[in-house]
Amino acid sequence: MRRTVNPLHLAVTGILAAFVGFASSFAVVLQGLIAVGATRAEAASGLMALAIAMGTGGVVLSLWRRQPISVAWSTPGAALLVTSGVPEGGFPAAIGAFLVCGALIVAAGLWKPLGRAVAAIPANLANAMLAGVLLGLCLAPVRAVASVPLLALPIVVVWVAVFHWRKLYAVPAAVAVVVAIIAFQGAPAGLGSLWPAPVFVRPVFTAAAAIGIGVPLFLVTMASQNIPGMAVLALNGYRPPANPLFLATGVFSVLSAPFGGHAVNLAAITAALCAGPDAHPDPAKRYWAAVVAGLTYILFGLLAGAATAFIAASPPVLIEAVAGLALLGAFGSAMLGAVSAPEGREAALITFLITASGQGFLGVSGAFWGLLAGGAMLAAGRLSAPR
Repeated sequence: MRRTVNPLHLAVTGILAAFVGFASSFAVVLQGLIAVGATRAEAASGLMALAIAMGTGGVVLSLWRRQPISVAWSTPGAALLVTSGVPEGGFPAAIGAFLVCGALIVAAGLWKPLGRAVAAIPANLANAMLAGVLLGLCLAPVRAVASVPLLALPIVVVWVAVFHWRKLYAVPAAVAVVVAIIAFQGAPAGLGSLWPAPVFVRPVFTAAAAIGIGVPLFLVTMASQNIPGMAVLALNGYRPPANPLFLATGVFSVLSAPFGGHAVNLAAITAALCAGPDAHPDPAKRYWAAVVAGLTYILFGLLAGAATAFIAASPPVLIEAVAGLALLGAFGSAMLGAVSAPEGREAALITFLITASGQGFLGVSGAFWGLLAGGAMLAAGRLSAPR
């Protein structure tokens, strides 16, 4: 007997996808923007710009291709910003790096050899760089339990309990516990307006920020978001051409960058909600779930001021703990991809360790040097191997 699905189910699926995508990682995005020098108003503006960009991108691409193409912000990219620190030139230099990243994504969409070159980066090195970027945040729950156990333990316990019941709801449940803690303690006065205002930041272009932030941000976004996003679509029977999608996400990244957005890309995890059979038995109708998710993201963008105020009212160690819990799955997958194959394992470990150290050189972050050192180690091994 064929299962009938009410059109309302598509809407509910889209709203759920947007809620999970926003609630599970907005803390990481805000932490990343603040880490590279954004003020609270600039961070709220960046969160709003990203949410509107990915919502609009999802609506436009889904209606254009009649396929459930979901767009999200680059969560691994935001984690990279947390480890990068404030570049020389402050937040305007970071904005310049965001524009460099967006321009490179546009170039990958327009010029196929660049897209193929990114896809040709050894997967173990790309995963090792991502794991090194995520390690510091993934240790945050441990630091939180050690420093404020009475506040952090309930968050971790709820996350574990919900994780074993419904994995997708685990991080939103942890966020709800933090909200309850803040409400119990009483939110501090003077949080300001809950509605964000767009803040235009004139970009400053520096070589150090472009190489240390822009290039690693591009590589992380492409390797851990755009390419897996295409794989999720293919797994569910959708095979749109990749280059126009990369081009579109690059354009939306460029448009959001002057207002604080670091990068948007094809969604991977939340894309499975809209593209999978649970959204609708008919694959031709599932794109409506992605359209509703995009509209919901735009609505969440208008609430970015409230999200930023929530972060301001929370003990930083608790926000870092929630961010770390949100990234545990990504860290585990990245580590597995980095060291699962014996060939090139040492090169991957070098990339991981240098990236995780957080040590920069010549104003360039450790992520770039880690990938460079791992690539050199891999190349040296292949040159010395007997033919």
